[in-house]
Amino acid sequence: MPSQDITITGPDGSFSAYAAGSGPAIVVLQEIFGVNHVMRAICDDLAAQGWLAICPDLFWRIEPGIQITDRTDAEWKQAFDLFGKFDIDAGLRDIAATVGHARRAGTGKVGAVGYCLGGQLAYLTASRTDCDASVGYYGVNIQNRLDEAHKITRPLMLHLAGKDQFVPPEAQAQIHEGLKDHPQVIIHDYPERDHAFARLGGAHYHAQDADLANTRTRAFFQTHLT
Repeated sequence: MPSQDITITGPDGSFSAYAAGSGPAIVVLQEIFGVNHVMRAICDDLAAQGWLAICPDLFWRIEPGIQITDRTDAEWKQAFDLFGKFDIDAGLRDIAATVGHARRAGTGKVGAVGYCLGGQLAYLTASRTDCDASVGYYGVNIQNRLDEAHKITRPLMLHLAGKDQFVPPEAQAQIHEGLKDHPQVIIHDYPERDHAFARLGGAHYHAQDADLANTRTRAFFQTHLT
């Protein structure tokens, strides 16, 4: 399938999503900047690898079609404003609807991968939906959601940045302690990296560790979705 904007209908209404490729499906969960060029590029890359990638617009209730960057102070302010207004529970309903759509549109198996805000959402996708495998990159506030860990019944991989300015060491310690004995959870640490180290072109992008994390993610999805 060529890349295109599609419409998904969930329990609260219809919203747009960017879709590319065909095959087993991966739902891409956005950062706080909306379904922007970074998220679309991730989808295009997954499509080139043989996946159907779908990135839903999770900010549609606040302002549909947000596509901003991390380049200016004004955009950061807007992004944090959107993050503050975002309803996590409503977003999870949208993600569940997207997983259902992806299961019908793809070959049956569905994964999810999320970044920043989307990293937390990937964790919650593992606990609240029937997604077959989930991956979270530098997810924020997971330490406050550990009471949901017992609901995770399908594989989850987390990538943590050791010097993450938004996930301090004490939060990372809580995540490790809370999930260390969970049979479905794998945690990879990148001790010298900051938040968004896998965002191509971002201020903290680190090619070697981004490639390492992405290689681990690809292998994880190959194992659980094919």
